[in-house]
Amino acid sequence: MKLVIGNDHAAVELKNEIKAYLEEKGHEVINIGTDTHDSCNYPEYGEKAGRMVAAGEADGGVLICGTKVKGVRAAVCSEPVTARLVKEHNNANIIAFGARIVGSETAKAIVDAWLDAKFQGGRHQTRIDMIHKIEE
Repeated sequence: MKLVIGNDHAAVELKNEIKAYLEEKGHEVINIGTDTHDSCNYPEYGEKAGRMVAAGEADGGVLICGTKVKGVRAAVCSEPVTARLVKEHNNANIIAFGARIVGSETAKAIVDAWLDAKFQGGRHQTRIDMIHKIEE
């Protein structure tokens, strides 16, 4: 899977750890986040990641921030069950979590649950179609 990863200055270390973890699992990871601890404007990274996913340049994304972009269904996850459910029910194509909220092992479990989950379709697709109509 081709994934985009973005972050702000508070999450450089966790971003690097999750990026390496995803690459070890065989995923291609595009880093669009900051690599410094200099204060930055996280919405810029969220928007860039969202636009890449919406344009099909990446299959999904992992953010340690959040910004709304048309065509993106992002969800903040602080544990693996939510990560699984947002994929199964909402077909979330971006997940986000806080570097100051979850540790690296929990972050890995969140990423795994999201990547391993499959969208269930059915009544859930009906709801996503409704969201797309509202976006138009």
